[in-house]
Amino acid sequence: MRRQDKADRIGVILDELYPDPPVPLDHKDPYTLLVAVALSAQTTDKKVNEVTPGLFAIADTPEKMAALDPDEILAQIKTVGLAPTKAKNLWLMANQIIDGGGVVIGDWAFLESLAGVGHKTASVVMGGCFGVPAFAVDTHIHRLAGRWGLSNGSTVERTEMDLKAVFPEHTWSDRHLQIIYFGREYCPARRHDLSTCPICGWAATKKRIALETGG
Repeated sequence: MRRQDKADRIGVILDELYPDPPVPLDHKDPYTLLVAVALSAQTTDKKVNEVTPGLFAIADTPEKMAALDPDEILAQIKTVGLAPTKAKNLWLMANQIIDGGGVVIGDWAFLESLAGVGHKTASVVMGGCFGVPAFAVDTHIHRLAGRWGLSNGSTVERTEMDLKAVFPEHTWSDRHLQIIYFGREYCPARRHDLSTCPICGWAATKKRIALETGG
């Protein structure tokens, strides 16, 4: 099956399963989403959603965050991965936003210049808050794209390019969320039976199935 044909069929399945996928991180505006996504690196969304209510109760704006000491931020997020580094980055980020006018804007260069913000984080904010088509690729999407034969890229950057090439631009922001939700529901990291999966069952090549199952 051609890569494009696979992508078209996968798109139909994902649209049926998740017609209006929400961003899985609790937020109320671009700044709180930016903070939540920055916290989610090497941490589950569930864990982030457990710590952000306490953090946002005292610092839900750049001004309030910058007024805290990094150690005070750390006390609120200490259970997430890489917490000390993230606490420092959140404080630096808040100050950078204030210096830039005090508002999170939908601009790639601005977002990617902020402490602790990479292209994936910027993509989530651009797509989730500003309606800019963006395909945020994390390690999970990277793995599934490879398994499904949509990309053979060795990096998330290459996978992002490949996925953007086979999915229509207007679907990008929803499509990355749909793949995340699909992976969580149907593709557990361990003991995943690819043969019974609604997508892996037909999209994964025999070679890929053998590689992942040790067959």
